[in-house]
Amino acid sequence: MAYVPIPKDLNKVKTKVAFNLTKRQLIGFTLAGLVGIPVYLFMRKFVLNDIAVIFLIVSTLPIFFITLFEKGRTDILRNTFKNIYLHKFYQPQKRVRKEVYLEQEKKNSANKTHAKRKGIEKSKAGLKEK
Repeated sequence: MAYVPIPKDLNKVKTKVAFNLTKRQLIGFTLAGLVGIPVYLFMRKFVLNDIAVIFLIVSTLPIFFITLFEKGRTDILRNTFKNIYLHKFYQPQKRVRKEVYLEQEKKNSANKTHAKRKGIEKSKAGLKEK
């Protein structure tokens, strides 16, 4: 016999109204349609069809974002931006083989310890001269 887990906190459970969408999603998508379709039809008269579609997307994207964004789920958005930032600035753009990477790390650690040792010797020599 299969068991279905039932959550104890029922505040997170959302009731679906139509088309398996919540009330908030239905209102948001309807509003996006009411804004986007007239923008597209108006812009199609003055610019090319492709550009009119771009205007449609740009005008409805904020509404979609507000519709799908939930107040309690900010950690998902924050983690997404954090991962993008880490990937962009802290990961190497060119992949290196594992052996080459380990050799580079070995040289870097050896250089750091050598520089540290050299600094200690200089400081001792400075103390002796005084």
